[in-house]
Amino acid sequence: MSVREVKLCLLGESGVGKSSIVLRFVRDQYKENLESTIGASFMTKQVVLDGKTYIFQIWDTAGQEKYRSLAPMYYRGAAAAIVVYDVTREASFPAVRDWIRELQRAASGNIVLAIAGNKCDLSDLREVSKQKAKELAEELGAIFTETSALTSANIQTLFEEIARRLPANDMLMYSDSMASNIHLRNSHRITEDRRKKSSCCATKPPPQRSYSVT
Repeated sequence: MSVREVKLCLLGESGVGKSSIVLRFVRDQYKENLESTIGASFMTKQVVLDGKTYIFQIWDTAGQEKYRSLAPMYYRGAAAAIVVYDVTREASFPAVRDWIRELQRAASGNIVLAIAGNKCDLSDLREVSKQKAKELAEELGAIFTETSALTSANIQTLFEEIARRLPANDMLMYSDSMASNIHLRNSHRITEDRRKKSSCCATKPPPQRSYSVT
């Protein structure tokens, strides 16, 4: 079978629902009052699509300005990124263009970019039109969809579309025999490492370490 590990990061202003999108996608859950992300959080999800397996390694970054300088640590080497805004908050929308441009400048040249307008279930409170966001996505060459972590609308579809846009030549091919060989090589390596460690520990005293508590 073919397997692809996909490092993906979510970016956007605080409170737009990035963590809720991840929680809905990974665990199919929704929590009304999620705490704000500090720095970043990490979750994984395996998806089988068109006979291929994708293992999403998802970095959900904090939206507060004080954490913005940390973002490159998480999108560096990413295969895909989702920039999220809140359709009920016009003020969250301008940051989308800034994030996409930063990713185009500093991230991998073949990174798959997506824009997600979250909270589309709150139609009565809408401040950002779907057409406006769609035009921006077309201008920036990004996937676009509106999502609702509350109702799960378009969450799965968004990640599947990202998977379909990934470069095909990055897929890794595995077979049962290859998996067996990998397991045997790893088992042999672990056994050898343990033997060396045991021999080493039998002839040498354990190293002294000092610790400080701050």
